[in-house]
Amino acid sequence: MRKWLPLVAVCTGTFMLLIDVTIVNVALPDMAIDLGTTFNQLQWVVDVYALALAALVLGAGSLADLYGRRRLYLIGLVVFAVASLASGLAPNAGSLIAARGVQGIGGAIMFATTIALINTSYEGRDRGTAFGVWGAVVGASAALGPILGGALTELSWRWIFLVNLPVCVLAVALTLMAVEEARQPNAPRPDVPGIVLFSLGAGAVVFGLVRAASDGWDQVEAWSPIVGGLVVLAGWIAVELRSPAPMLDVGLFRSPSFTGIMLGALVLNGAAFAELVYISLWLQTIGGLSPLQAGYVFIPLSALSFGVAAAAGRFLQTRPPRVVLSVGLLLVGAGGLLMTLVDAGSTWRVLLPGLAVLGAGAGMANPTLASAALAAVPRERSGMASGAVNTARQLGFAVGVAVLGTVFTAGSVSLLRDAGTPDPSGLASALSAGQAPQLVAGADPEMRAGFADLLGAAYADGLRDVFFACGAAGIVGGLVVFWLVRSAPPESGDRPDPRREATPAAR
Repeated sequence: MRKWLPLVAVCTGTFMLLIDVTIVNVALPDMAIDLGTTFNQLQWVVDVYALALAALVLGAGSLADLYGRRRLYLIGLVVFAVASLASGLAPNAGSLIAARGVQGIGGAIMFATTIALINTSYEGRDRGTAFGVWGAVVGASAALGPILGGALTELSWRWIFLVNLPVCVLAVALTLMAVEEARQPNAPRPDVPGIVLFSLGAGAVVFGLVRAASDGWDQVEAWSPIVGGLVVLAGWIAVELRSPAPMLDVGLFRSPSFTGIMLGALVLNGAAFAELVYISLWLQTIGGLSPLQAGYVFIPLSALSFGVAAAAGRFLQTRPPRVVLSVGLLLVGAGGLLMTLVDAGSTWRVLLPGLAVLGAGAGMANPTLASAALAAVPRERSGMASGAVNTARQLGFAVGVAVLGTVFTAGSVSLLRDAGTPDPSGLASALSAGQAPQLVAGADPEMRAGFADLLGAAYADGLRDVFFACGAAGIVGGLVVFWLVRSAPPESGDRPDPRREATPAAR
Protein backbone atom coordinates (compact mmCIF):
# COMPACT_ATOMS: atom_id res chain seq x y z
CA MET A 1 0.00 0.00 0.00
CA ARG A 2 2.98 2.33 0.36
CA LYS A 3 2.99 2.96 -3.37
CA TRP A 4 -0.37 4.77 -3.05
CA LEU A 5 0.85 7.24 -0.41
CA PRO A 6 1.81 9.87 -3.03
CA LEU A 7 -1.73 9.65 -4.42
CA VAL A 8 -3.17 10.05 -0.91
CA ALA A 9 -0.97 13.11 -0.36
CA VAL A 10 -2.04 14.73 -3.62
CA CYS A 11 -5.73 13.86 -3.27
CA THR A 12 -5.82 15.16 0.31
CA GLY A 13 -4.67 18.61 -0.82
CA THR A 14 -6.88 18.54 -3.91
CA PHE A 15 -10.01 17.67 -1.95
CA MET A 16 -9.30 20.34 0.63
CA LEU A 17 -8.64 23.17 -1.82
CA LEU A 18 -11.65 22.39 -4.03
CA ILE A 19 -14.12 21.80 -1.21
CA ASP A 20 -13.28 25.27 0.08
CA VAL A 21 -14.88 26.72 -3.07
CA THR A 22 -18.36 25.69 -1.90
CA ILE A 23 -18.00 24.84 1.80
CA VAL A 24 -18.64 28.45 2.85
CA ASN A 25 -22.07 28.63 1.21
CA VAL A 26 -24.05 27.14 4.08
CA ALA A 27 -22.09 29.17 6.65
CA LEU A 28 -22.90 32.56 5.08
CA PRO A 29 -25.90 33.41 7.31
CA ASP A 30 -23.88 32.76 10.48
CA MET A 31 -20.99 34.81 9.10
CA ALA A 32 -23.37 37.65 8.29
CA ILE A 33 -24.72 37.70 11.86
CA ASP A 34 -21.35 37.29 13.58
CA LEU A 35 -19.38 39.78 11.47
CA GLY A 36 -22.17 42.14 10.38
CA THR A 37 -21.41 41.76 6.69
CA THR A 38 -22.95 43.62 3.78
CA PHE A 39 -24.24 41.98 0.60
CA ASN A 40 -21.10 42.62 -1.44
CA GLN A 41 -18.87 41.47 1.43
CA LEU A 42 -20.67 38.12 1.49
CA GLN A 43 -20.14 37.83 -2.26
CA TRP A 44 -16.44 38.56 -1.86
CA VAL A 45 -16.03 35.93 0.85
CA VAL A 46 -17.09 33.39 -1.79
CA ASP A 47 -15.66 35.06 -4.90
CA VAL A 48 -12.16 36.12 -3.87
CA TYR A 49 -11.09 32.50 -3.30
CA ALA A 50 -12.35 31.28 -6.68
CA LEU A 51 -10.92 34.36 -8.39
CA ALA A 52 -7.45 33.74 -6.92
CA LEU A 53 -7.61 30.13 -8.09
CA ALA A 54 -8.66 31.18 -11.58
CA ALA A 55 -6.09 33.94 -11.93
CA LEU A 56 -3.03 32.14 -10.59
CA VAL A 57 -3.32 28.43 -11.39
CA LEU A 58 -1.78 28.84 -14.88
CA GLY A 59 1.13 30.95 -13.65
CA ALA A 60 1.76 28.72 -10.63
CA GLY A 61 2.25 25.77 -12.95
CA SER A 62 5.25 27.40 -14.61
CA LEU A 63 6.80 28.07 -11.20
CA ALA A 64 6.36 24.40 -10.34
CA ASP A 65 8.04 23.32 -13.58
CA LEU A 66 10.98 25.60 -12.85
CA TYR A 67 11.54 25.22 -9.11
CA GLY A 68 10.13 21.77 -8.41
CA ARG A 69 6.58 20.48 -8.18
CA ARG A 70 6.96 18.85 -4.76
CA ARG A 71 8.48 22.01 -3.34
CA LEU A 72 5.70 24.21 -4.73
CA TYR A 73 3.03 21.79 -3.50
CA LEU A 74 4.47 22.00 0.02
CA ILE A 75 4.62 25.79 -0.17
CA GLY A 76 1.01 25.85 -1.29
CA LEU A 77 -0.02 23.64 1.62
CA VAL A 78 1.72 25.90 4.14
CA VAL A 79 0.23 29.08 2.64
CA PHE A 80 -3.20 27.44 2.61
CA ALA A 81 -2.88 26.38 6.25
CA VAL A 82 -1.78 29.83 7.46
CA ALA A 83 -4.59 31.51 5.50
CA SER A 84 -7.12 29.00 6.86
CA LEU A 85 -6.04 29.85 10.41
CA ALA A 86 -6.37 33.56 9.63
CA SER A 87 -9.84 32.97 8.13
CA GLY A 88 -10.97 31.02 11.17
CA LEU A 89 -9.79 33.77 13.54
CA ALA A 90 -10.94 36.73 11.39
CA PRO A 91 -12.41 39.51 13.58
CA ASN A 92 -14.27 41.25 10.76
CA ALA A 93 -15.38 40.86 7.16
CA GLY A 94 -12.40 42.67 5.68
CA SER A 95 -9.92 40.39 7.43
CA LEU A 96 -11.86 37.32 6.32
CA ILE A 97 -11.92 38.44 2.68
CA ALA A 98 -8.17 39.13 2.73
CA ALA A 99 -7.42 35.76 4.32
CA ARG A 100 -9.64 34.00 1.76
CA GLY A 101 -7.66 35.66 -1.02
CA VAL A 102 -4.38 34.34 0.40
CA GLN A 103 -6.03 30.95 0.83
CA GLY A 104 -6.85 31.02 -2.89
CA ILE A 105 -3.19 31.72 -3.69
CA GLY A 106 -2.15 28.64 -1.72
CA GLY A 107 -4.87 26.60 -3.40
CA ALA A 108 -3.73 27.71 -6.86
CA ILE A 109 -0.14 26.66 -6.11
CA MET A 110 -1.33 23.22 -4.99
CA PHE A 111 -3.80 22.75 -7.83
CA ALA A 112 -1.18 23.59 -10.47
CA THR A 113 1.10 20.75 -9.32
CA THR A 114 -1.29 17.87 -8.65
CA ILE A 115 -1.52 16.36 -12.14
CA ALA A 116 2.25 16.51 -12.69
CA LEU A 117 2.96 14.93 -9.28
CA ILE A 118 0.65 12.01 -10.05
CA ASN A 119 2.24 11.56 -13.45
CA THR A 120 5.79 11.43 -12.08
CA SER A 121 4.77 9.12 -9.21
CA TYR A 122 3.09 6.38 -11.27
CA GLU A 123 3.49 4.50 -14.53
CA GLY A 124 1.42 2.21 -16.70
CA ARG A 125 -1.81 0.85 -15.26
CA ASP A 126 -1.10 2.41 -11.86
CA ARG A 127 -1.05 5.82 -13.50
CA GLY A 128 -4.48 5.25 -14.99
CA THR A 129 -5.85 4.12 -11.63
CA ALA A 130 -4.32 7.15 -9.91
CA PHE A 131 -5.86 9.59 -12.36
CA GLY A 132 -9.21 7.87 -12.00
CA VAL A 133 -9.13 8.26 -8.22
CA TRP A 134 -7.97 11.88 -8.51
CA GLY A 135 -10.81 12.62 -10.94
CA ALA A 136 -13.35 11.15 -8.53
CA VAL A 137 -11.97 13.33 -5.73
CA VAL A 138 -12.27 16.42 -7.92
CA GLY A 139 -15.86 15.58 -8.74
CA ALA A 140 -16.84 14.84 -5.16
CA SER A 141 -15.24 17.87 -3.54
CA ALA A 142 -17.45 20.65 -4.93
CA ALA A 143 -20.61 18.61 -4.44
CA LEU A 144 -19.83 17.66 -0.83
CA GLY A 145 -18.92 21.20 0.20
CA PRO A 146 -22.39 22.34 1.34
CA ILE A 147 -23.01 19.16 3.35
CA LEU A 148 -19.70 19.28 5.22
CA GLY A 149 -20.06 23.02 5.61
CA GLY A 150 -23.45 22.57 7.23
CA ALA A 151 -22.13 19.97 9.67
CA LEU A 152 -19.15 22.10 10.72
CA THR A 153 -21.20 25.28 10.98
CA GLU A 154 -23.33 23.59 13.64
CA LEU A 155 -20.22 23.99 15.83
CA SER A 156 -19.19 27.38 14.46
CA TRP A 157 -18.65 28.82 11.00
CA ARG A 158 -15.00 29.24 11.95
CA TRP A 159 -14.53 25.47 11.95
CA ILE A 160 -14.98 25.29 8.17
CA PHE A 161 -11.55 26.94 8.02
CA LEU A 162 -9.89 25.61 11.17
CA VAL A 163 -10.55 22.00 10.14
CA ASN A 164 -8.06 22.54 7.31
CA LEU A 165 -5.13 22.74 9.74
CA PRO A 166 -4.89 19.03 10.69
CA VAL A 167 -5.61 18.08 7.08
CA CYS A 168 -2.71 20.28 5.92
CA VAL A 169 -0.41 18.73 8.52
CA LEU A 170 -1.32 15.26 7.26
CA ALA A 171 -0.78 16.26 3.62
CA VAL A 172 2.62 17.84 4.40
CA ALA A 173 3.75 14.74 6.30
CA LEU A 174 2.68 12.39 3.51
CA THR A 175 4.30 14.59 0.85
CA LEU A 176 7.63 14.75 2.69
CA MET A 177 7.57 11.00 3.27
CA ALA A 178 6.31 9.64 -0.06
CA VAL A 179 6.50 12.18 -2.91
CA GLU A 180 9.70 12.63 -4.91
CA GLU A 181 10.80 15.94 -6.36
CA ALA A 182 10.37 16.53 -10.10
CA ARG A 183 11.12 19.42 -12.45
CA GLN A 184 10.69 20.07 -16.15
CA PRO A 185 14.07 20.28 -17.89
CA ASN A 186 14.69 23.67 -19.50
CA ALA A 187 11.40 25.00 -18.16
CA PRO A 188 10.66 28.60 -19.28
CA ARG A 189 10.53 31.47 -16.85
CA PRO A 190 7.08 32.39 -15.51
CA ASP A 191 5.11 34.81 -17.66
CA VAL A 192 4.97 37.52 -14.98
CA PRO A 193 3.38 40.24 -17.18
CA GLY A 194 0.70 37.79 -18.31
CA ILE A 195 -0.04 36.67 -14.75
CA VAL A 196 -0.28 40.26 -13.46
CA LEU A 197 -2.45 41.53 -16.32
CA PHE A 198 -4.84 38.58 -16.22
CA SER A 199 -5.21 38.83 -12.44
CA LEU A 200 -5.86 42.59 -12.54
CA GLY A 201 -8.27 42.37 -15.47
CA ALA A 202 -10.34 39.48 -14.15
CA GLY A 203 -10.35 40.95 -10.65
CA ALA A 204 -11.56 44.35 -11.88
CA VAL A 205 -14.41 42.79 -13.89
CA VAL A 206 -15.61 40.72 -10.94
CA PHE A 207 -15.25 43.72 -8.59
CA GLY A 208 -17.43 45.80 -10.89
CA LEU A 209 -20.06 43.07 -11.13
CA VAL A 210 -20.20 42.76 -7.34
CA ARG A 211 -20.55 46.54 -6.95
CA ALA A 212 -23.29 46.61 -9.58
CA ALA A 213 -25.27 44.01 -7.64
CA SER A 214 -25.23 46.10 -4.46
CA ASP A 215 -25.14 49.69 -5.79
CA GLY A 216 -26.87 49.44 -9.18
CA TRP A 217 -25.62 49.74 -12.75
CA ASP A 218 -26.20 53.49 -12.85
CA GLN A 219 -23.27 54.05 -10.51
CA VAL A 220 -19.90 54.85 -12.07
CA GLU A 221 -18.23 52.80 -9.30
CA ALA A 222 -19.91 49.72 -10.79
CA TRP A 223 -19.38 49.92 -14.53
CA SER A 224 -16.01 51.73 -14.62
CA PRO A 225 -14.07 48.77 -13.08
CA ILE A 226 -15.71 46.46 -15.63
CA VAL A 227 -14.64 48.67 -18.52
CA GLY A 228 -11.16 49.04 -17.06
CA GLY A 229 -10.89 45.30 -16.51
CA LEU A 230 -11.87 44.55 -20.10
CA VAL A 231 -9.24 47.00 -21.34
CA VAL A 232 -6.60 45.29 -19.18
CA LEU A 233 -7.68 41.88 -20.48
CA ALA A 234 -7.32 43.17 -24.03
CA GLY A 235 -3.79 44.24 -23.11
CA TRP A 236 -3.19 40.79 -21.65
CA ILE A 237 -4.16 39.19 -24.97
CA ALA A 238 -1.74 41.50 -26.81
CA VAL A 239 1.07 40.57 -24.40
CA GLU A 240 0.37 36.86 -24.71
CA LEU A 241 0.43 37.02 -28.50
CA ARG A 242 3.94 38.50 -28.37
CA SER A 243 5.33 36.38 -25.53
CA PRO A 244 7.73 33.53 -26.45
CA ALA A 245 6.44 31.51 -23.46
CA PRO A 246 2.91 32.72 -22.64
CA MET A 247 0.93 31.52 -19.62
CA LEU A 248 -1.83 30.74 -22.13
CA ASP A 249 -1.39 30.50 -25.88
CA VAL A 250 -4.41 32.55 -26.98
CA GLY A 251 -3.90 31.15 -30.47
CA LEU A 252 -5.55 27.98 -29.16
CA PHE A 253 -8.87 29.83 -29.29
CA ARG A 254 -8.66 29.75 -33.08
CA SER A 255 -9.88 26.18 -32.66
CA PRO A 256 -13.69 26.18 -32.37
CA SER A 257 -13.49 23.02 -30.28
CA PHE A 258 -11.14 24.55 -27.71
CA THR A 259 -13.23 27.72 -27.56
CA GLY A 260 -16.40 25.69 -27.06
CA ILE A 261 -14.85 23.62 -24.28
CA MET A 262 -13.63 26.74 -22.42
CA LEU A 263 -17.09 28.29 -22.72
CA GLY A 264 -18.57 25.03 -21.47
CA ALA A 265 -16.29 25.09 -18.40
CA LEU A 266 -17.26 28.71 -17.68
CA VAL A 267 -20.97 28.04 -17.99
CA LEU A 268 -20.89 24.75 -16.11
CA ASN A 269 -19.53 26.14 -12.85
CA GLY A 270 -21.49 29.37 -13.20
CA ALA A 271 -24.84 27.72 -13.88
CA ALA A 272 -24.45 24.65 -11.65
CA PHE A 273 -22.79 26.00 -8.50
CA ALA A 274 -22.97 29.81 -8.30
CA GLU A 275 -26.63 29.82 -7.26
CA LEU A 276 -25.88 27.65 -4.22
CA VAL A 277 -24.96 30.84 -2.34
CA TYR A 278 -28.49 32.21 -2.73
CA ILE A 279 -30.15 28.86 -2.05
CA SER A 280 -28.28 28.50 1.24
CA LEU A 281 -29.33 31.96 2.38
CA TRP A 282 -32.97 31.27 1.45
CA LEU A 283 -33.07 27.92 3.24
CA GLN A 284 -31.80 29.38 6.50
CA THR A 285 -32.92 33.01 6.68
CA ILE A 286 -36.36 32.50 5.10
CA GLY A 287 -36.97 28.77 5.52
CA GLY A 288 -35.66 28.64 9.07
CA LEU A 289 -33.43 25.59 8.58
CA SER A 290 -30.26 25.05 10.58
CA PRO A 291 -26.93 24.94 8.71
CA LEU A 292 -26.86 21.15 8.91
CA GLN A 293 -30.45 20.85 7.67
CA ALA A 294 -29.62 23.21 4.81
CA GLY A 295 -26.64 21.03 3.95
CA TYR A 296 -28.88 17.96 3.79
CA VAL A 297 -31.01 19.66 1.12
CA PHE A 298 -28.02 19.47 -1.24
CA ILE A 299 -27.71 15.68 -0.93
CA PRO A 300 -29.49 15.07 -4.30
CA LEU A 301 -27.00 17.36 -6.00
CA SER A 302 -24.01 15.72 -4.30
CA ALA A 303 -25.20 12.14 -4.75
CA LEU A 304 -26.12 12.48 -8.43
CA SER A 305 -23.01 14.48 -9.29
CA PHE A 306 -20.68 11.93 -7.73
CA GLY A 307 -22.77 8.90 -8.69
CA VAL A 308 -23.07 9.73 -12.38
CA ALA A 309 -19.38 10.62 -12.65
CA ALA A 310 -18.31 7.40 -10.93
CA ALA A 311 -20.83 4.98 -12.47
CA ALA A 312 -20.83 6.28 -16.02
CA GLY A 313 -17.33 7.73 -16.21
CA ARG A 314 -15.75 4.96 -18.29
CA PHE A 315 -18.75 4.81 -20.63
CA LEU A 316 -18.85 8.60 -21.06
CA GLN A 317 -15.14 8.77 -21.92
CA THR A 318 -15.86 6.67 -25.04
CA ARG A 319 -18.64 8.98 -26.27
CA PRO A 320 -18.02 12.09 -28.42
CA PRO A 321 -17.14 14.99 -26.09
CA ARG A 322 -19.54 17.35 -27.85
CA VAL A 323 -22.44 15.04 -27.01
CA VAL A 324 -21.45 14.41 -23.39
CA LEU A 325 -20.71 18.07 -22.62
CA SER A 326 -23.77 19.44 -24.37
CA VAL A 327 -26.15 16.92 -22.75
CA GLY A 328 -24.57 17.60 -19.37
CA LEU A 329 -25.06 21.35 -19.76
CA LEU A 330 -28.61 20.86 -21.00
CA LEU A 331 -29.36 18.85 -17.87
CA VAL A 332 -27.84 21.61 -15.73
CA GLY A 333 -30.12 24.07 -17.51
CA ALA A 334 -33.15 21.82 -17.05
CA GLY A 335 -32.37 21.53 -13.35
CA GLY A 336 -32.27 25.31 -13.02
CA LEU A 337 -35.59 25.70 -14.82
CA LEU A 338 -37.19 23.04 -12.60
CA MET A 339 -36.28 25.12 -9.57
CA THR A 340 -38.11 28.17 -10.96
CA LEU A 341 -41.24 26.60 -9.44
CA VAL A 342 -40.22 28.24 -6.15
CA ASP A 343 -42.64 30.84 -4.80
CA ALA A 344 -43.47 32.63 -1.55
CA GLY A 345 -45.13 29.56 -0.04
CA SER A 346 -42.52 27.00 -1.09
CA THR A 347 -40.42 24.88 1.22
CA TRP A 348 -37.07 23.20 0.61
CA ARG A 349 -38.85 20.25 -1.05
CA VAL A 350 -39.52 22.27 -4.20
CA LEU A 351 -35.78 22.31 -4.92
CA LEU A 352 -35.10 18.56 -4.75
CA PRO A 353 -36.04 17.52 -8.32
CA GLY A 354 -34.10 20.40 -9.84
CA LEU A 355 -31.04 19.77 -7.66
CA ALA A 356 -31.08 16.09 -8.66
CA VAL A 357 -31.23 16.86 -12.40
CA LEU A 358 -28.57 19.57 -11.99
CA GLY A 359 -26.30 17.12 -10.16
CA ALA A 360 -26.69 14.52 -12.91
CA GLY A 361 -25.72 17.11 -15.52
CA ALA A 362 -22.68 18.26 -13.57
CA GLY A 363 -21.62 14.66 -12.99
CA MET A 364 -21.84 13.99 -16.71
CA ALA A 365 -20.00 17.09 -17.94
CA ASN A 366 -17.30 17.58 -15.31
CA PRO A 367 -15.16 14.47 -15.93
CA THR A 368 -15.23 15.03 -19.69
CA LEU A 369 -14.00 18.63 -19.68
CA ALA A 370 -10.32 17.87 -19.12
CA SER A 371 -10.06 15.02 -21.62
CA ALA A 372 -12.02 17.03 -24.22
CA ALA A 373 -9.69 20.01 -23.81
CA LEU A 374 -6.64 17.76 -24.21
CA ALA A 375 -8.10 16.23 -27.36
CA ALA A 376 -8.72 19.69 -28.86
CA VAL A 377 -5.09 20.91 -28.73
CA PRO A 378 -1.74 19.71 -30.04
CA ARG A 379 0.07 17.22 -27.85
CA GLU A 380 2.70 19.74 -26.73
CA ARG A 381 -0.04 22.06 -25.37
CA SER A 382 -1.78 19.43 -23.25
CA GLY A 383 -0.56 20.81 -19.91
CA MET A 384 -1.61 24.32 -20.87
CA ALA A 385 -5.06 23.05 -21.89
CA SER A 386 -5.49 21.27 -18.56
CA GLY A 387 -4.64 24.47 -16.67
CA ALA A 388 -6.95 26.52 -18.89
CA VAL A 389 -9.91 24.27 -18.02
CA ASN A 390 -9.25 24.74 -14.31
CA THR A 391 -9.00 28.50 -14.82
CA ALA A 392 -12.26 28.63 -16.77
CA ARG A 393 -14.09 26.58 -14.14
CA GLN A 394 -13.14 28.84 -11.24
CA LEU A 395 -13.58 32.04 -13.25
CA GLY A 396 -17.06 30.87 -14.25
CA PHE A 397 -17.95 30.36 -10.60
CA ALA A 398 -16.59 33.77 -9.54
CA VAL A 399 -18.33 35.63 -12.37
CA GLY A 400 -21.51 33.61 -11.85
CA VAL A 401 -21.83 34.58 -8.18
CA ALA A 402 -21.32 38.24 -9.08
CA VAL A 403 -23.75 38.27 -12.01
CA LEU A 404 -26.43 36.40 -10.10
CA GLY A 405 -26.18 39.04 -7.39
CA THR A 406 -27.50 41.60 -9.87
CA VAL A 407 -30.20 39.19 -11.08
CA PHE A 408 -31.35 38.46 -7.52
CA THR A 409 -31.39 42.10 -6.48
CA ALA A 410 -33.38 43.17 -9.54
CA GLY A 411 -36.03 40.51 -8.92
CA SER A 412 -36.49 41.21 -5.22
CA VAL A 413 -36.40 45.01 -5.63
CA SER A 414 -39.22 44.84 -8.18
CA LEU A 415 -41.62 43.18 -5.73
CA LEU A 416 -40.55 45.37 -2.80
CA ARG A 417 -41.07 48.50 -4.90
CA ASP A 418 -44.54 47.33 -5.97
CA ALA A 419 -45.37 46.73 -2.28
CA GLY A 420 -44.55 50.36 -1.50
CA THR A 421 -41.60 49.79 0.84
CA PRO A 422 -39.65 53.02 1.51
CA ASP A 423 -36.19 51.74 0.52
CA PRO A 424 -36.56 48.70 -1.77
CA SER A 425 -32.92 48.64 -2.88
CA GLY A 426 -31.54 48.82 0.64
CA LEU A 427 -34.05 46.25 1.85
CA ALA A 428 -33.12 43.88 -0.99
CA SER A 429 -29.41 44.23 -0.18
CA ALA A 430 -30.08 43.46 3.48
CA LEU A 431 -32.22 40.50 2.45
CA SER A 432 -29.50 39.07 0.20
CA ALA A 433 -26.95 39.58 2.99
CA GLY A 434 -28.82 37.10 5.19
CA GLN A 435 -30.39 39.73 7.44
CA ALA A 436 -34.06 38.72 7.06
CA PRO A 437 -34.40 37.50 10.69
CA GLN A 438 -33.00 40.79 12.03
CA LEU A 439 -35.28 42.81 9.73
CA VAL A 440 -38.34 40.91 10.94
CA ALA A 441 -37.28 41.19 14.59
CA GLY A 442 -36.94 44.96 14.23
CA ALA A 443 -40.41 45.45 12.71
CA ASP A 444 -43.51 46.60 14.59
CA PRO A 445 -44.92 43.53 16.45
CA GLU A 446 -48.35 44.06 14.91
CA MET A 447 -46.91 44.13 11.40
CA ARG A 448 -44.23 41.50 11.91
CA ALA A 449 -46.08 38.56 10.33
CA GLY A 450 -47.05 40.49 7.21
CA PHE A 451 -43.53 41.91 6.88
CA ALA A 452 -42.03 38.41 7.13
CA ASP A 453 -44.37 37.23 4.36
CA LEU A 454 -43.33 40.19 2.20
CA LEU A 455 -39.62 39.41 2.67
CA GLY A 456 -40.26 35.75 1.85
CA ALA A 457 -42.09 36.70 -1.33
CA ALA A 458 -39.33 39.15 -2.33
CA TYR A 459 -36.62 36.54 -1.77
CA ALA A 460 -38.59 33.95 -3.73
CA ASP A 461 -38.95 36.37 -6.66
CA GLY A 462 -35.23 37.08 -6.71
CA LEU A 463 -34.38 33.40 -6.35
CA ARG A 464 -36.73 32.45 -9.18
CA ASP A 465 -34.94 34.91 -11.47
CA VAL A 466 -31.60 33.42 -10.41
CA PHE A 467 -32.80 29.93 -11.32
CA PHE A 468 -34.15 31.13 -14.65
CA ALA A 469 -30.82 32.79 -15.49
CA CYS A 470 -28.91 29.61 -14.59
CA GLY A 471 -31.33 27.46 -16.56
CA ALA A 472 -31.09 29.66 -19.64
CA ALA A 473 -27.29 29.78 -19.38
CA GLY A 474 -27.08 25.98 -19.16
CA ILE A 475 -29.31 25.41 -22.18
CA VAL A 476 -27.64 28.05 -24.34
CA GLY A 477 -24.23 26.79 -23.25
CA GLY A 478 -25.14 23.22 -24.17
CA LEU A 479 -26.27 24.28 -27.65
CA VAL A 480 -23.15 26.39 -28.21
CA VAL A 481 -20.88 23.53 -27.13
CA PHE A 482 -22.66 21.13 -29.49
CA TRP A 483 -22.21 23.64 -32.32
CA LEU A 484 -18.53 24.46 -31.71
CA VAL A 485 -16.91 21.26 -30.45
CA ARG A 486 -15.78 18.79 -33.08
CA SER A 487 -14.58 15.21 -32.73
CA ALA A 488 -11.60 15.52 -35.05
CA PRO A 489 -8.14 15.47 -33.37
CA PRO A 490 -5.95 18.61 -33.52
CA GLU A 491 -3.99 19.07 -36.72
CA SER A 492 -0.50 19.30 -35.24
CA GLY A 493 -0.57 16.21 -33.05
CA ASP A 494 -2.25 12.93 -32.38
CA ARG A 495 -5.25 12.77 -30.12
CA PRO A 496 -3.66 12.45 -26.66
CA ASP A 497 -4.57 9.95 -24.01
CA PRO A 498 -5.97 12.14 -21.22
CA ARG A 499 -4.30 10.06 -18.53
CA ARG A 500 -0.86 10.29 -20.10
CA GLU A 501 -0.98 13.77 -21.60
CA ALA A 502 -2.43 15.74 -18.68
CA THR A 503 1.02 15.55 -17.25
CA PRO A 504 2.88 18.88 -17.42
CA ALA A 505 1.99 21.34 -14.73
CA ALA A 506 -0.43 23.93 -16.11
CA ARG A 507 1.94 26.56 -17.43
